[in-house]
Amino acid sequence: MGTGKLLGLGLTALKSNFSQLEHPYKLTFSITYGCQSRCLTCNIWQIKPKGELSLQEIQEFAHKNPYFRWLEITGGEPFLRSDIVEVIRAFKETSKGLYIVTMPTNSLSNHEMIIGKIRQVLEMGIPRLSITLSLDGYRELHDKIRGIPGNFDKVMDMYKRLAELRKQYPGLFVVFGYTMSKFNQGLFEKTYQSVKELFPEVTYNNFHLNVAQISDSYYQNGELDIRPDRKELSTEVESIVRKRHFELGAIPIVEGAFLKKLVDYIKTGESPIKSRSLDASLFMDSYGNVYPSIMWGRIVGNIRNTDFDLMPIWKNADAEEVRKLIKDGKEPNSWTACEAYQSLVGSIGNLL
Repeated sequence: MGTGKLLGLGLTALKSNFSQLEHPYKLTFSITYGCQSRCLTCNIWQIKPKGELSLQEIQEFAHKNPYFRWLEITGGEPFLRSDIVEVIRAFKETSKGLYIVTMPTNSLSNHEMIIGKIRQVLEMGIPRLSITLSLDGYRELHDKIRGIPGNFDKVMDMYKRLAELRKQYPGLFVVFGYTMSKFNQGLFEKTYQSVKELFPEVTYNNFHLNVAQISDSYYQNGELDIRPDRKELSTEVESIVRKRHFELGAIPIVEGAFLKKLVDYIKTGESPIKSRSLDASLFMDSYGNVYPSIMWGRIVGNIRNTDFDLMPIWKNADAEEVRKLIKDGKEPNSWTACEAYQSLVGSIGNLL
């Protein structure tokens, strides 16, 4: 079952190298903007969301758009939605080949509840479930950046619980998501060692790196001074990349390519390759607004206005204009995992 779904995802991704896809295969979906964190790098936590998509609306959307093979759930804090399992189940039951679900957590919600819901998702039989534990520093630094005392210890407890759960479910992957900003510049190694003291089995491969981004539409942080020094950051990331070990498998290979291109992005400030936005993927917020990507604040439609069918939006004039802008190299500069992975597999030469 899992092998067939992986093959289906792989063939779709390969096809995207040569032609525009009829349907996207990846959906990045913010299921809520609610968040308990108080991050120095992000203002999502200041949003008081109202009128977000109901479970019934999400189920209708999943039913009418059954072609997603990769579902990235994000927020806010995804586990603040009590119906998160039912949201994922809606896509699992309607998709013709859902292979992977990815989602982050700040580890601030009740841990018994989170583990219980993750277990329910794993029991659905989705071949791959990847959980990213947000971790931006060693104990004092992480708690300062996230604005929540005791948050570091909660992340460590969540990792311990998930490591135990993975013994029962080999399709579960767990990584630490480290967002690099001016607040933790040059301090990754200290953070890594603080984790390794608690969990000696952890390696550099257990960390996924991102650079703090500015987005008025998503993070709503346009007025914040968060960017690290570009030269110092590129040196730090290059050092981390050298310490990673080679792993077989599609995800580790793509992650390695992502990090190499991340260095290029840091040095130049420009997107290293064209995105596959509104081709392989899209971003949808918790109100049903459809965007090219999580960092491109241009709404091309809302699923509530199309009876939850994505295709009228996918084929409208705004979407076509966005595709032309991408073709002409005029999309906003960014390099985040939400869009980079499908861009890399849709430009296979960048993986070699």
